[in-house]
Amino acid sequence: MKAKRILGLLASLGLICWMNTTNRAWAQAPAGTPTQNAAATACPPAAVKAVAELRANFPQALSAAASACPPVAVSSPAPAPSPVAAATPVPPLTTPSVTGPLQWQSPTAIDLSRMLGLNDVAPPVADLLKFDLNGVVSGIGIVQNHAVSGDRSARADASNAQVIIQKPDGLIQYYLQVGAYSIPALGAAYISSGKAVDKLFSPLPVGYIKIAPTANFSLLAGNLPTLLGAEYTFTFENINIERGLVWNQENLINRGVQANYTLGPVSASLSWNNGFYSNSYTWITGSLAYAIDSADTLSFVGGGQVGFSKFSNFATPVLLNNSQIYNLIYTYNKSPWIVQPYFQWTVVPHHPDLGVFKTTSTLAGALLASYSFTDNLSLGARVEEIGATGNSTDGSANLLYGTGSDAWSITLTPTYQYKNFFMRGEASYVQAIGYTPGDVFGNQNRNPAQVRGVLETGILF
Repeated sequence: MKAKRILGLLASLGLICWMNTTNRAWAQAPAGTPTQNAAATACPPAAVKAVAELRANFPQALSAAASACPPVAVSSPAPAPSPVAAATPVPPLTTPSVTGPLQWQSPTAIDLSRMLGLNDVAPPVADLLKFDLNGVVSGIGIVQNHAVSGDRSARADASNAQVIIQKPDGLIQYYLQVGAYSIPALGAAYISSGKAVDKLFSPLPVGYIKIAPTANFSLLAGNLPTLLGAEYTFTFENINIERGLVWNQENLINRGVQANYTLGPVSASLSWNNGFYSNSYTWITGSLAYAIDSADTLSFVGGGQVGFSKFSNFATPVLLNNSQIYNLIYTYNKSPWIVQPYFQWTVVPHHPDLGVFKTTSTLAGALLASYSFTDNLSLGARVEEIGATGNSTDGSANLLYGTGSDAWSITLTPTYQYKNFFMRGEASYVQAIGYTPGDVFGNQNRNPAQVRGVLETGILF
């Protein structure tokens, strides 16, 4: 009988230790927590009754057992892990140049070297297979009165379907802009995407390799964006959908080499190239820019034919390919404003072989501006005027709408962008002055004015 009572006592001692631990856990845990709920329900009623009887029959032994059981520390619940911070977006790359108001998207980083397992096998090659990817897909619709011969009064087309691959860092860099594009310009027939790819600059309009031995100096070779003018070739790069009358005098893409150098706020570029995409490398162009501060930049750009070329095709107008072009450009870019006035002077020297019996020039000025009402909505505008020297009897060249003619235009472009998606509308008006019948717009190209409405929508990725 005594043995049974001793065995019962030993079992009770273990039960008391368990009860003591459970009671401490219950007391220390916050009310209603899983810890307290588990401690309260882990002790069945029969066990509680048995302990009560043991306490009545063996108070001294049980007190000793209770004191022998050390309290068990109960850890407070582990704090919930902090949410992982969102990755900092990669800022948009500076190429291609985008004046605004459209905002170029952050690039997608591609690492083909990892996919092909070349990281440890051939590091120099692997580095070249790490590049950034951007792109633009957009459609355009145009309605106009007094369409020039060969153009339509209404049309729809793909204005951009381009993928941009570039490696913008390291000693050896590259840039490839691949796909379709159209060329809408005031006062000229619309160049559809199919015709532009076939007759102008191929499916690779811009593509070059870049050697950058230092942060301040680089050397480029390939199909290069022109240094001339304040407006760029492709619709998404500019304040307005269509290029302007002043832009019509400039070349767009140059095939050649270009050196770039920066020193503090001063940046300079010098290029030897084929001018208006001709078959001869007889053009030299250069630019010099001074960043007055983070918002203001003043640039001087100039270049021209240093030889002579009779070459002419759809991409190469023979008179302009033998010209010289000079720009003075001021840019203010600080939200909510973009303001860009610029002046342009072009000269076609005396060339009897080209039918230019007197040196002819144009003088032009333009003001481009954009104001952002919100992060998503803005309004762009352009006003410009251009005039040519000479008359129909003095041997001057026809560089506009007849020898010695003038023209002016106004363009308004509201723009909406939400993340990758954008939509732009445009209304433009062109007026020719002192024109030659047959060199302007409409039926038989005899109307001096033209109105256009344009809608462009797409995504930047």
